[in-house]
Amino acid sequence: MKKIVHNNYEEEKMEEHDWVVGRGLIDSQLKDKDKPLTAEDLEELEYSKPAYFLHDDGHECVLNKEALNIVKEEPDLLRNHEQFIEKDKEGQWTGRFKDTAVHFIKFHFRKKEQEEIYKALEMAIPSLLENGISSVHTDDLNFAGDFEKLWNTYRTLENEGKLLIDVWLHHYIFNKNDLADYLNKWKLRTGDGSDQVKIGAVKIFLDGTQRLHTSALREPYSDRPHTRGTLIYSQEELRDIVQLADENNMQVAMHAIGDRAVEQALDALSNVDTKKRRHRIIHAQVLAPDLLQKLEEIKPYLETQPGFMMDEHDQTVNWVGTERERYCNPWKTVLDRGIPFTCSSDTPIGPLSPIQEIYAGVNRMDLDGKPEGGWIPEEKLSVDDCFYAYTVRAAELEHHENEKGKIETGHKADFILLDTHPKDIESRDLYKLQVSETWINGKKVYDRSEQKK
Repeated sequence: MKKIVHNNYEEEKMEEHDWVVGRGLIDSQLKDKDKPLTAEDLEELEYSKPAYFLHDDGHECVLNKEALNIVKEEPDLLRNHEQFIEKDKEGQWTGRFKDTAVHFIKFHFRKKEQEEIYKALEMAIPSLLENGISSVHTDDLNFAGDFEKLWNTYRTLENEGKLLIDVWLHHYIFNKNDLADYLNKWKLRTGDGSDQVKIGAVKIFLDGTQRLHTSALREPYSDRPHTRGTLIYSQEELRDIVQLADENNMQVAMHAIGDRAVEQALDALSNVDTKKRRHRIIHAQVLAPDLLQKLEEIKPYLETQPGFMMDEHDQTVNWVGTERERYCNPWKTVLDRGIPFTCSSDTPIGPLSPIQEIYAGVNRMDLDGKPEGGWIPEEKLSVDDCFYAYTVRAAELEHHENEKGKIETGHKADFILLDTHPKDIESRDLYKLQVSETWINGKKVYDRSEQKK
């Protein structure tokens, strides 16, 4: 790890305010360390610059002492995030942070310049086209740190004819004041914008993640009975945020993994017209019979990630136990009960490829074919179900179901050509499908045969 870092960062060539930054850390796999890395460990890198390393799943990070000294000067870090700051037995910060504290640090200390944002987007677009993606809903503010710079960069790419895809930019907030600031500074609301760049939803995290035992469960974790995870907001705080957004024509997208967080989201949504605004709950991985009933009544959109199952199917029972496992990622039940849901990637956490996500939704197995027969096989989806969730339902979230999401007269000519029809192969081979061509607005923007030349 140290070699990789030093190969990428020469301190003498770094600008005065540059940070050493890395992503993809899985320090539990380091063979020469028997515990997670701390700020003390990162001193071995011998940089006088601040260093920041993000875990592979994006929900945990570790800072060196130089970076730690900087973030300690930010008093708002302790607001709503203190429970995600790791401390040692003496109460001292170790340099490790979880969940919203990670996002807070990225947002406030890792702000990107417009040129850096431009280059990143320019490099990313070909990967989207290669995977047959014509529209994205994205939380780039989390990484860019400045909504105006982010918006202007996307608009610049659009004006230069380099954007190609449609983009809905979510506005990530930490509290009600953040939302009020946006509403005061910007007149644009969800769905407003240009032909290709539009304002997306208000993005808010209600809990953490199962791996870190910070997603909020009603009952204790099976493998850690001393904790039920963490709710980031009180019910009153969340109701106020959702109410303010709804009154101002802003869609809300709430990260809620555990059943306690889903329950909190549903309570907040019960006070607004969810069907009109099409608010959504992201993930909703742990459900229950009463929550399914409430979802059926309130009908928020669920934004699901079938690909998560490929990494978590063998761990979920440890987190929730056998009784609750039955109600984890129950997408066939959700479908049968008429609860609207989309498929998505949650990239860079999940696989970008919709093909892999569809494979996971249809088979409920990882790419090695495990578990045999599929995890909770009665919850498998059909190929058509997954394609529908990626197209028609996704267009509905944008209130564009009469313009996008179908190959019909009067709709945008956004479509892909696959090398094989999905129904002409075994379901276990779905992940092998490849996008041959991607067409957006009737124009071919990707041709795999040309990439081989």
